[in-house]
Amino acid sequence: MAETPQTFSESWYRIANQQIALRQGINVRRQNFRGERWIILENPFSNQFFRLTPAAYEFVARLRRDRTVAEIWKECMERFPDIAPGQEQVIQLLSQLYYANLLQYSDAADSAQLFERYQRMKQRETQSRWLNIMFMRFPLLDPDIFLNKTIGFVGKLINPIGALIWAMVVGWALKLAFDNWSMLKAQSEGVLAPQNLPLLYLGLVFVKSLHEFGHAYFCKKYGGEVHVMGVLIMIFTPTPYVDATSSWSFRSRKQRILVGAAGMIVELFVAAIAMMVWANSSRGVVHNLCYNIVFVASVSTVLFNLNPLLRFDGYYILSDLLDIPNLSQRSTRHLRHLFERYIFGIRKSESPSNSNSEKAWFTVFGISSGIYRVFVFGRILLFVADRLLLIGIIMAVVCAISWICVPVVKYVKYLASDPILDRHRVRAVAITAGLAAVLIVLLDVIPFPRHFRASGVVEAKVYSHEVNGAAGFMSRLVALPGSQVKAGDTLAVFSNPELELELAASKANRTETQARLLQAMGHETANIKPLSSKLDSVEKRISRINVELASLTLRARQNGFWVAPSIEEGLGRWFAKGTSMGLIVDPGSFEFVATVLQDDVDQLFANTNSLAQVRIIGQADTALSASNFRKIPAETRKLPSPALGWTGGGDIPVAKQDSQGQHAAEPFFQVRADIQSTGDVALLHGRTGKVRFDLEPEPLFTRGIRKMRQLLQKRYQI
Repeated sequence: MAETPQTFSESWYRIANQQIALRQGINVRRQNFRGERWIILENPFSNQFFRLTPAAYEFVARLRRDRTVAEIWKECMERFPDIAPGQEQVIQLLSQLYYANLLQYSDAADSAQLFERYQRMKQRETQSRWLNIMFMRFPLLDPDIFLNKTIGFVGKLINPIGALIWAMVVGWALKLAFDNWSMLKAQSEGVLAPQNLPLLYLGLVFVKSLHEFGHAYFCKKYGGEVHVMGVLIMIFTPTPYVDATSSWSFRSRKQRILVGAAGMIVELFVAAIAMMVWANSSRGVVHNLCYNIVFVASVSTVLFNLNPLLRFDGYYILSDLLDIPNLSQRSTRHLRHLFERYIFGIRKSESPSNSNSEKAWFTVFGISSGIYRVFVFGRILLFVADRLLLIGIIMAVVCAISWICVPVVKYVKYLASDPILDRHRVRAVAITAGLAAVLIVLLDVIPFPRHFRASGVVEAKVYSHEVNGAAGFMSRLVALPGSQVKAGDTLAVFSNPELELELAASKANRTETQARLLQAMGHETANIKPLSSKLDSVEKRISRINVELASLTLRARQNGFWVAPSIEEGLGRWFAKGTSMGLIVDPGSFEFVATVLQDDVDQLFANTNSLAQVRIIGQADTALSASNFRKIPAETRKLPSPALGWTGGGDIPVAKQDSQGQHAAEPFFQVRADIQSTGDVALLHGRTGKVRFDLEPEPLFTRGIRKMRQLLQKRYQI
């Protein structure tokens, strides 16, 4: 439960003699939240709502312009001594009602004050709109007349029979999506192609328009009103929106949840119909438009509407499911209360929670939603900047102002003038200064350990690729794979009948040429020179054929182990000249060839005393020491092994045009280091692994600045 409010307050004199009343036209409703009764004040002029406890409403309901606040408070204390609000709680309550424009005074200047408050409220809304540049709302018209004329027909679809039809249509569409999943996935690669953007935006506007009308019709169905419809600029993309906040006054939680989910219900139904058309149509405008409708409905629903950490449909559904209205604002107030109570020591600070479960929800939601918003908006900034750099820079500046500058200014004002700090201001300022100093020391003074990992492959220091010197059929395998061989040993024997026939023909040609040359020496001396040249050519051809025939015997070029996986499967097959048949590996010494990406190479080259440990895939529990680093100062794209790339199961992106997966998408640098087996790890040529480079400690701020510069240089060449 919330802390017991103070009965008396030092600031009571400021309002004790004021004569205040609720504005005329305020609607009052009862609601139940988490088993407790609450009173809802609705301002129909601004379509805003304010929630009060029954005890607070007993005080507010007695406000009249012919009685002072002190008189009313004394009456409440006499009649309800156990539940009447204390003076501090009355001050906070009247302050909140004042800024919500729900109060009026008895003096003549009240109308001017109301107008000024309304103007200030509009100014705050305008400032908030421009600071929240990614999601700006611009109200345009009142759709209430149109909704009243059409709700008679549309409302008939909002019933159990309509829900059954919806479930059948969406279920069938899900089956179609499952059956055509490969085609759906393949077509998604061209969603952001320039030629598809007009259809994508058309599908977005169509789906979101029906989405908003879904909210409006469900709200109308259950007795609410919808008086605002406009344009939401979502990430610089105009989409429609409606204000269905009147559903907040519904007593039925089920109705409030259905109004919150109505947009997604309509989206999924439209997407289901589009899926049926897409699956049964050939390529064309209609086919592509239906795919874009399906894509928009699925992506936007998952990332935005269904996600409760952003203030879209999922947030309001979660709020109603938990029976905790104003979840976001109250979570922020609860986090502020925790800071004031346990950091600044302000005992009179009160949490907006009414139970321990609400405290838990406020804490978890407040922290997780803040982190998620920063993550999502950061990704959105990068997404926009990748396509429109200038717009991305403007958005980044606005976000920096709204996320950093504005909160800092507000916090400074809070420290300087907030009444709640009257007796704790020195402590608050001292703690703030201390925390700032600690933060500066942690980020920019204290060096923290740092390291990075790079993929690599084990290679023998001495090894040779064995290739066949002549094309032919593998007729016999002499050395079994894995056996130890010596230089000159026969590994495999090939045969090439064409070479043998060519040799026989060349020898016959040589015999004929020699006979004709002897004949020319006696009778046709003019033919001696041409025949001698022909004989030399034939001799060279015979010599070449003999070399190729000798090359049909594959011999070891060095001592070592013969490594040729699956070479037995090649018996009887034809191999072109120069085909790699295997390796001769000297097991005496090995090195690890690491592929260091450009983001990390400057750190490695700048550190002369870097240490490293290598862990081999499959035996990662044992670390191998690396020594004798050899940093090759030249970038390359050819991977030491295809197993390091995406196509081979590694983690290095490969070039799209390389079907063999041997070339990386981005240049990298090679670092070679000697490694020795401890006996527990088998060092085999070609085994992949990871190397961890431990670098000199460095402050976090310096590290972050370097990462930011690398990001800007890599993505935007800034």
